[in-house]
Amino acid sequence: MVRGAISRDDILKTLEEYDELGREAFLDLYGYREARTYVLVHEGREYDSKAIAGVAHKHQHGAPLTPKQLSGGIGHAVDWLRREGFTVRASRNPKWTRDELILACDVVAQNGWKGLDAEDPRIAELSDLLQLLAAYPEEERAATYRNRNGAARKTHDIATHHPDYRGKPTNGGRLDLEVLHDFLTRPAEMAQAAQLLRDGLRAGTLQPVLPEQDDEDEEEYSAPEGRVLYRRHRTRERNKGLRAKKIAAVLKKGGTLACEVCDFDFGVVYGERGEGYIECHHVVPLHEAGEGTTRLSDLALICSNCHRMIHRAAPWPTPAELRILIRRTNMAGRTASNA
Repeated sequence: MVRGAISRDDILKTLEEYDELGREAFLDLYGYREARTYVLVHEGREYDSKAIAGVAHKHQHGAPLTPKQLSGGIGHAVDWLRREGFTVRASRNPKWTRDELILACDVVAQNGWKGLDAEDPRIAELSDLLQLLAAYPEEERAATYRNRNGAARKTHDIATHHPDYRGKPTNGGRLDLEVLHDFLTRPAEMAQAAQLLRDGLRAGTLQPVLPEQDDEDEEEYSAPEGRVLYRRHRTRERNKGLRAKKIAAVLKKGGTLACEVCDFDFGVVYGERGEGYIECHHVVPLHEAGEGTTRLSDLALICSNCHRMIHRAAPWPTPAELRILIRRTNMAGRTASNA
């Protein structure tokens, strides 16, 4: 038997049989279980994707595939069904991202740290923003993805984990608690981050950052304001035009391209290969500065190591603060060696 050799017509015939028998009888007849990860969506109805793909084989090959002969995920059933033009999407909603939780937590904070009901207009607005954010590709979202009921439940998850809540907490993950902690310890910064997210999503100026799109170099960085704003911040830092203007301004004043934190000079260490190289850091995070024209005074020229150390943990130190930290560490080391 050739696995995967099924046509659109084979699948449509199988869907008809599924409808005639009903879900439970169809699955029992062919030995399949309910879909746990993906479902086929056709004419407004959901079907167990693995079972449909497996049974569809009987129309050309004389017998259906058994559950053990077929994988229900990417690579087998899902790919085959999509290849024939069918929509296959996740049967369960994915975990909430930090960006989504920032928006939800801000709504709870503005409501006096109380959860909101699904009928509340603020929940309708939150649900709409979450759809605009599109933190996951469409095929990974269930039909109920971030709808009003789901958004309302999340506000209650957050509210019941507030330190002042005296009842039994509802379900909530580690990331829920982290974002709640950020709002409690840095309320103004996080509220500003939420406002920037709302404004950017409504204006269409912020691009979603899907989980698999995270740069490897960015995975170690701490982004309390969320991935979307952090990516926007990094985009500003990597603006070649601004970097060139900053370098030109420093050289015009008689300065050098040494790191403003540790004095490392790529040209001195690497010779011709390192001449003219330095990284550019935006001193004020986007969630604090907001959108607007970037001034050269907002930029600092620093080496790669110091740049990574600034972004590694929140709150981000300024170059001057990191320079003081280096000096204190060096002094402590010298004191220990002389003891």
